[in-house]
Amino acid sequence: MQKQFKNFKNKLKELETLLGESSIAQDSKRFIKLSKEHKEMSKIVDKIEAYEQNQELLVENQEIFRTEKDEAFLLMAKEEKKELEATAIQLEKELKRMLVPADPNDSKDIILELRAGTGGNEAAIWVGDLFRMYHRFIDLQGWQLTIADFTAGSSGGYKEIIATVSGHDVYGQLKYESGVHRVQRVPATETQGRLHTSAASVVVLPEVDDVEVHIDMKEVKKETFCSSGPGGQSVNTTYSAVRLTHMPSGIVVSCQDEKSQIKNYDKALKVLRARLYEQALKEQQDSISQERKSIVGSQDRSAKIRTYNYPRSAVTDHRIHYTNHNLPGMLDGNIGEIIEALRVADHAARVKNQ
Repeated sequence: MQKQFKNFKNKLKELETLLGESSIAQDSKRFIKLSKEHKEMSKIVDKIEAYEQNQELLVENQEIFRTEKDEAFLLMAKEEKKELEATAIQLEKELKRMLVPADPNDSKDIILELRAGTGGNEAAIWVGDLFRMYHRFIDLQGWQLTIADFTAGSSGGYKEIIATVSGHDVYGQLKYESGVHRVQRVPATETQGRLHTSAASVVVLPEVDDVEVHIDMKEVKKETFCSSGPGGQSVNTTYSAVRLTHMPSGIVVSCQDEKSQIKNYDKALKVLRARLYEQALKEQQDSISQERKSIVGSQDRSAKIRTYNYPRSAVTDHRIHYTNHNLPGMLDGNIGEIIEALRVADHAARVKNQ
């Protein structure tokens, strides 16, 4: 463990040196990336130093029992020992969790995709509700959300909506949201008051750059078209919207949010790169033995992960058997508690598999 501690301290010094170099300061992307890494490394080193200080105090406390004869002083030392040992156990737990190799994608920005599943118009309305939930949560975190593309539902909501989200630890928090989100409620369009079950799929992809995923642009077909708003309303009459088709994989990406064709092209390329990365990552995960996979972090987009039950005002995450009875609060963006529960469960599984 001491060797690990030394490596983390050396890494922190290395990052501090790099951040002080003028060439790094001039490269904004690299500077932001290294700053995020430095922030996370500082947290680990602070915890290591707290643990080491606690161990030194325990050694000093043990020395008292060998040299001190005063009964009152020994009684105080005994109480101090209990407190120090309890702190040591807590610090060890926290360090073990922090020293689990981090997902290198955790600090990345994301592509957030929501699509209507079973349930017809109600499923599209449900996508709209989920998107509002995530938008509220993103606002509460101080992150930035930008819509890249959408297809409106005929009765409200969206058949599909794609957005980019940027900020600190975005993928690290939202990666557990990938999967099928099921809702049980009486739709506004239901005249006889019958309970319906509808579903929407959520996909969270880390944004990647061209260093991580190389795209041969000769294999990408680019098309332009006029963007449109809800209900087919024309947004502009110029061919600013962009559609990219990656011919080897068959992946198709569209972006129509910006008035500039160049900006739409850049956004569409980001989404395409993220989907190709996801495809490569899935192939890699499929080669990992089932025993080593964490059910929380499996990223299976077809798995039913959560049910939102309106009659009971309950939200249940099926992966960790967690239920929250404040459905209105969660739909208003207060999903931090369930995300933290998923992170803790994932960390515990990864510690166990170390």
